[in-house]
Amino acid sequence: MNLKDFYYDLPQELIAQDPLEDRSASRLLVLDKKTGEINHQTFRDILTYLKPNDCLVINNTKVIPARLLGNKEDTNAGIEVLLLKRREKDIWETLVKPGKKAKPGTRIVFGDGLLIAEVLEIVEDGNRLIKFTYQGVFEEVLDQLGQMPLPPYITHPLIDKNRYQTVYAKYEGSAAAPTAGLHFTKGLLKEIEERGISIASITLHVGLGTFRPVKVEDITQHHMHSEYYCIEEEAQKKITTARKNGGRVICVGTTSCRTLESAAKEDGSIQACSGWTDIFIYPGYQFKAVDGLITNFHLPESTLLMLVSALAGRERILAAYEEAVKERYRFFSFGDAMLIL
Repeated sequence: MNLKDFYYDLPQELIAQDPLEDRSASRLLVLDKKTGEINHQTFRDILTYLKPNDCLVINNTKVIPARLLGNKEDTNAGIEVLLLKRREKDIWETLVKPGKKAKPGTRIVFGDGLLIAEVLEIVEDGNRLIKFTYQGVFEEVLDQLGQMPLPPYITHPLIDKNRYQTVYAKYEGSAAAPTAGLHFTKGLLKEIEERGISIASITLHVGLGTFRPVKVEDITQHHMHSEYYCIEEEAQKKITTARKNGGRVICVGTTSCRTLESAAKEDGSIQACSGWTDIFIYPGYQFKAVDGLITNFHLPESTLLMLVSALAGRERILAAYEEAVKERYRFFSFGDAMLIL
């Protein structure tokens, strides 16, 4: 399967630069994965597609202000550090730009010395292991100095950093938001539960591996970075009960979907568990635990586009994307949503 099989044309002006004032006011393209039929709705119409006994699975990870702007201690040259994964207490795997200025031994100063980093070594994909020194609590220093790690295609400044968090974000650890969840308000979630639909909270800390460009023509040769996930007993029970009562398991976002498929046994059952996953889902994959998906519109040739193509079929997905472009939907992180059932 070739990378070019997942390409589509997207006009630049359809890339959403700002979140809508009302999270649930975005548009919703509903795709029937069996027939390819498309319906156009608004996001709060999701209520008409969810049924009693269904289980909605959400990712309660919280984005950390992982983007740090500093200067080399010796030359004062500007350097950007993006926190990807905590390896030990003060040692992080990071992405450093420009990488050529960050050889082992390099020291980087942030906030007039509030935070100092030393590059320890270069690891997989050119990422850097960095050790931080500071006074006080690291999370408080990071909150003071760090910026939200918005994707590079968003060029507008983010006025309210909470708009790059879901309303149910709980456990800090992500370098990017699980953006399908950005459409939900607390009121909409309450209404969903009142209609007899359970909501199961699981955790996957989103790393940049999810968004790393595929650089091989044969997509089966692409390797995903591992990300930490956790499914607690309460969530496992809700998912199991929904299945037992004939309900569907509908994931909010590709991260929730990848978590369940990583944890699922061959019969589709889920156990409470935690661990690391590098699962890569592309067409030909047989889903074990997931019946439906709420998701945003993804970049051409991305692993996320491949995942939704595995669920609904590549031709149906590309036809739906063509329709979304024609209908002027807003794309990517702050854009509109899609429901695949």
